[in-house]
Amino acid sequence: MTRPYPGPAADAVAHLTPELWAAANRALIRKALAEFSHERLLTPESLGDGAYRVVSDDGATAYHFRAERFALDHWEVAADSVTRHRDGEEYPLDALEFIIELRTSLALTDAVLPVYLEEISATLAGTAFKLATKYTTAAGLASSGFQDIETGMTEGHPCFVANNGRLGFGVHEYRAFAPEAASEVRLVWLAAHRDRATFTAGAGLDHETLMRSELGDGQRDRFAAVLREQGLNPGDYLLLPVHPWQWWNKLSVTFAAEVAQRHLVFLGESDDRYLAQQSIRTFFNTSRPERHYVKTALSVLNMGFMRGLSAAYMEATPAINDWLAGLIESDGVLRAARFSIIRERAAIGYHHRAFEAATAKGSPYRKMLAALWRESPVPSLTGGERLATMASLLHTDRDGGSVAAALIAESSLAPREWLRRYLDAYLVPVLHCFYAYGLVFMPHGENVILVIENGVVVRTVFKDIAEEIAVMERDTPLPPEVERIRAEVPEDMRLLSVFTDVLDCFLRFLSPVLVREGVLDEGAFWSTVAERVRAYQDSVPELAERFCRYDLFTDEFALSCLNRLQLRDNEQMVDLQDPSGALQLVGTLRNPLAKG
Repeated sequence: MTRPYPGPAADAVAHLTPELWAAANRALIRKALAEFSHERLLTPESLGDGAYRVVSDDGATAYHFRAERFALDHWEVAADSVTRHRDGEEYPLDALEFIIELRTSLALTDAVLPVYLEEISATLAGTAFKLATKYTTAAGLASSGFQDIETGMTEGHPCFVANNGRLGFGVHEYRAFAPEAASEVRLVWLAAHRDRATFTAGAGLDHETLMRSELGDGQRDRFAAVLREQGLNPGDYLLLPVHPWQWWNKLSVTFAAEVAQRHLVFLGESDDRYLAQQSIRTFFNTSRPERHYVKTALSVLNMGFMRGLSAAYMEATPAINDWLAGLIESDGVLRAARFSIIRERAAIGYHHRAFEAATAKGSPYRKMLAALWRESPVPSLTGGERLATMASLLHTDRDGGSVAAALIAESSLAPREWLRRYLDAYLVPVLHCFYAYGLVFMPHGENVILVIENGVVVRTVFKDIAEEIAVMERDTPLPPEVERIRAEVPEDMRLLSVFTDVLDCFLRFLSPVLVREGVLDEGAFWSTVAERVRAYQDSVPELAERFCRYDLFTDEFALSCLNRLQLRDNEQMVDLQDPSGALQLVGTLRNPLAKG
């Protein structure tokens, strides 16, 4: 069995040095000043000439910094400029004290504050670990392999301040299972009795076929032998992959009765090795990259959610993916953009009868044991194509170099032309799905895979489909088994998904990255985005009425605040059954496309 971090205990915390801790604190406070100001939790006082000050709730402590203001009320805070002052003296930066000093401004309750501090501490520790690892330039990362990029990222979600909490991981488990640790993992396999497990698959696939292709005959037969040795019939069981952390920390204890009664049977570890992705609970098969990703339940608190998987929710997953794949294939605009998804082809969930009887829908106790299999993008590559997570476009190295600028340099294209091609591959499918079908994704950097050729983004692949798409249009036909994804969203809130997820949560960050390196000025960036929106709209005149109804060129749109969600409830920040109902809207943002 895989043992998390078998080395000496002292080595497990070798990254926790005064120097690295100070650097991590500076980086987090820089981000906190920027994003909390963006969300209007903090109101920096201008001191003139790009200098600002934020004062603690009690007025005793002041943070001074320099910042450049960009479109969408983006604060580009210079990390080296941040200083902390009290009683006329300068004090070291301390992120935990920063949060406590501003707890009233951040509206942190007594219940949320300690948990949030724990998330902040874990995020700091993760940053220190990344700073201690081998340094790779942005240009080096940009030309690296798919998984080297995935594990080489040094920042999580660009908006969330506490974005690497992972509460539940010990430091030894962090080094074994965190994406940036890049430690290969063998998954745990269980046999789940058919009367308590539900398996669903997409068209043309069944459990036996999937298991043979994923495990091979040798491993499949070996698992069957384990069951027979205990006097059990392999035909009575379904095979289920499990995150090693979940087995050791939850299932072997919380599901002890299921194991004792042989409703669940431990079979062994996978022969194949896997790497954790940025989403923590999803694994890429490094032994056989053409095989499926495996997404597992993980009862770890991270960025506003316990990262479990609902057994009931998983049942419709393959059907939803098949429906969306069919829609994409039948649509000429999406085909022309070479847009695709990697389908979640099969799902399995285990129903613990006692916990289901004791809890309400949505409880973490109903999300402890489930898994799904998602297609790998590797077999779709042709010629000189390579893969990279879209989150990498925002990656900057210690010298200020960015992956985005490195790709532009590799492409030999003019920066605006490179940006046009990227937007045609990424933004056009998002817009067309919204306007033609009322279909929205959650297309942030971690959910989008770029297909790159000679430094140019030639197409995009979206993932994490069933949990993170919604159809807001009543006229879009859906099969009964897919009806779950239809969402009732007020008319005036529908376009906010595009404004928030694309403009505010991604392009807002990409523009300053290119400006800092002198690649493209801000006006050219946003005028190029507006140009590609108009080019798309001109290509589908039959949707003109919808373009008027949902105007992307409106002067302003509502500011939807992600950190405010986490600060309000960091254990369940959004009800997935009513995502729009949970939004924290604070004022408006000037729309940079309105100038285009």
